[in-house]
Amino acid sequence: MEISLKGQVILVTGGSRGIGAGITRQLLEAGATVAVHYNSNQKQAQQLCEGYEAESHLFQANLAHAQATINLFKQVIDRFGRLDCQVNNAGVAVSSAEDKQEDKWVEDWDFTMNVNLRACGLLCKMAVEHFQTQEGGRIINISSRAAFRGDTADYLAYAASKGGVVALTRSIARAYGKQNIKAFNIAPGFVRTDMAQDFMDQYGEDYALNDIALNQLTEPKDLAPTVAFLASGLADHATGCTIDINAGSYVH
Repeated sequence: MEISLKGQVILVTGGSRGIGAGITRQLLEAGATVAVHYNSNQKQAQQLCEGYEAESHLFQANLAHAQATINLFKQVIDRFGRLDCQVNNAGVAVSSAEDKQEDKWVEDWDFTMNVNLRACGLLCKMAVEHFQTQEGGRIINISSRAAFRGDTADYLAYAASKGGVVALTRSIARAYGKQNIKAFNIAPGFVRTDMAQDFMDQYGEDYALNDIALNQLTEPKDLAPTVAFLASGLADHATGCTIDINAGSYVH
């Protein structure tokens, strides 16, 4: 089945690399107009959108800052006049050892929460308000298996932030479904990205491979089709759900 997203305007945060790049490319190939957010990878974002200049537009914002997050959403609406779907993919994973000095540990915690949860919450709030002025819309949040099974001791903040994303998504689905606003959560496991590479450099790639049921690590392209499917409206009655894409690393 070929998915067509022609006529849809979709915002992808963290859309220039990793999982976000895979999602951006899939949405563009499906005919969507994509607002591609990036923080510091402008060149990668430009290269990603080559051949789709008319269907894409780049937006820079540091989501660690609330005002920059607010401005990002406003700039997307100013540019396109509407938004049909929002994919909150941007995230950070900071290793913060349990014996780290408390003030440094708090810095890591706050930074992680600001990017992974507060920015996601702010963008969801603004998207809901925008969707209420039109015929509804869809939110797709990228969480993590860590939200359900936890993570290592030095990634407590990451797991906690992703758990918050799951609760946020479910709350939006329950609160706004009657207004034709749907929300979905995708929970990846290890995905071969720069962010995951930092973890594998620390623990070794065998650690990741031994933790899954398949022979290969998940790639960004393995998540992207599910995002396109959810954005299409073909799975609206799955609103509030979490879809695990983690190569069978656990069952919950």
